[in-house]
Amino acid sequence: MFDIEQIMQQVTSYNTRYVTVTGGEPLAQSNTPALLERLLDAGYTVSLETSGAFDISILNPDIIKIMDLKTPASGEENRNLYSNIEHLNQTDEVKFVICDDNDYLWSKQMIDRHQLTNRCQILFSPSSNQYSATLLAENILQDQLPVRFQTQLHKYLWNDAQGR
Repeated sequence: MFDIEQIMQQVTSYNTRYVTVTGGEPLAQSNTPALLERLLDAGYTVSLETSGAFDISILNPDIIKIMDLKTPASGEENRNLYSNIEHLNQTDEVKFVICDDNDYLWSKQMIDRHQLTNRCQILFSPSSNQYSATLLAENILQDQLPVRFQTQLHKYLWNDAQGR
């Protein structure tokens, strides 16, 4: 459990207006929704990066949700809480981390099945050391997918170190 007041003091010291709550799975902490509300009340633009395995319907719709849909090759597909899709809006994002060609095809099917292009923004990211960023970019262009290409920056900037 974390102390909301300490976090608010730390955030205030950064002199920023945008805060992203991430790291592991924030919604696994029971007081994350209260922290998000405090940040909103303090005037911050707030985003939450979530695995998609926890219910997001409890969140204030003003929170920008960046939600994973775990692909089959991730080994975590069974953790996807598909009912979360109904609670996404145009400012939210769904992120697919692509590990192989089958993940790419599966992700395209999920976009169509859940009409994600009508709901939110969509991000495709190659899994570091598993799928070529160049190949993914070429596939996106060839298929003219309405997605944003994204790399896992934390892997490049901080060598995937925790606590950054």
